[in-house]
Amino acid sequence: MPATAAALKAEVKKVAELVVTDPEEAAEEAGLRYVSDEQPGYTRKAKGDDFEYFDTQGKRITDEARQLRIRRLAIPPAYEDVWICPSANGHLQATGRDARRRKQYRYHEKWRETRDESKYDKMLIFGAALPKIRKRVDADLSRSGLPREKVLATIVSIMERTFIRVGNEEYAKQNSSYGLTTIRNRHVKVKGAKVSFKFRGKSGVDQAVEVADRRLARIVTKVQDLTGQELFGYIDEEGNVRDVKSQDVNDYLREITGQEFTAKDFRTWAGTVLAAVALNAVGAFENKTQAKKQVTTAIKAVAKILGNTPAVCRKCYVHPAVLETYLSGHMIEGLRKKTEQALADNLPDLRSVEAAVMTFLQARLARAAA
Repeated sequence: MPATAAALKAEVKKVAELVVTDPEEAAEEAGLRYVSDEQPGYTRKAKGDDFEYFDTQGKRITDEARQLRIRRLAIPPAYEDVWICPSANGHLQATGRDARRRKQYRYHEKWRETRDESKYDKMLIFGAALPKIRKRVDADLSRSGLPREKVLATIVSIMERTFIRVGNEEYAKQNSSYGLTTIRNRHVKVKGAKVSFKFRGKSGVDQAVEVADRRLARIVTKVQDLTGQELFGYIDEEGNVRDVKSQDVNDYLREITGQEFTAKDFRTWAGTVLAAVALNAVGAFENKTQAKKQVTTAIKAVAKILGNTPAVCRKCYVHPAVLETYLSGHMIEGLRKKTEQALADNLPDLRSVEAAVMTFLQARLARAAA
């Protein structure tokens, strides 16, 4: 007999607790020390075309082992205010300021691997929270006027349908690249129930996407009349018009779920689900060479939808377990079985393919913890 939705969600919560989210605990699990660049560290000074490095006591570092470790960090010569971790097993190995005075980080390889795994394992928790997010978004879209919750719900709804990034004010100003919170009125056209977006996205990639939804079209039209240059704004309790920032969207998701989700989690979830769908579509393979080609084909298809390069899509937006399982010859059969009616009974609030991916990730994490 299929488990109830409540029972399965309780099981998801239990398994999700195995995901390491505390950074100090994650560092320890990776065999590293959690450090901060507020602690004493090595420094560098330019000498001709090269650099000299100094320890925490201000003494020049001369031994080859430490010099080699520092050089392998590949800290760009242009960086200023460089801090280098004295310990080879610090989770953070170096920091510095680039030409725009933005702080940049160099992490230990084991830390990157651990955090990547944690990021993808968090998808299980995100998937379980999706029905709650969607229910709240639908309710907020029905609010009267243009309050904060209604406009943020509009952004989340469009984001989930189009996979457009949330946006960043710094990128908009410096690179003329946009996302949903920074997009301008000139980038959007509404015709009937159709909302069309045409703008330059991250890395200078031109984006052209459409949403066909009469309710969203009505809201976007009202927002266009409300705001000036930027598209999205809302009316606060005092009747003042406020711009929407990317942090507002993340705060909204946190209010709904009680979890530290961000807008990017939608893209990672979508990338993982779309990859599963794409691999299901390309079918089985006869040998490893064909399998790798079909993975490449699937990743290219997902990357086109997300507006990424295939390399970035594979590295940042597709759970590696989806690809690994497909290459092992089990993905197609497993997904087809799990998208049957039993899944719909177990997770009725998730779309069937999402429920399949949820069950797959849950089983994988449970096996890893066994």
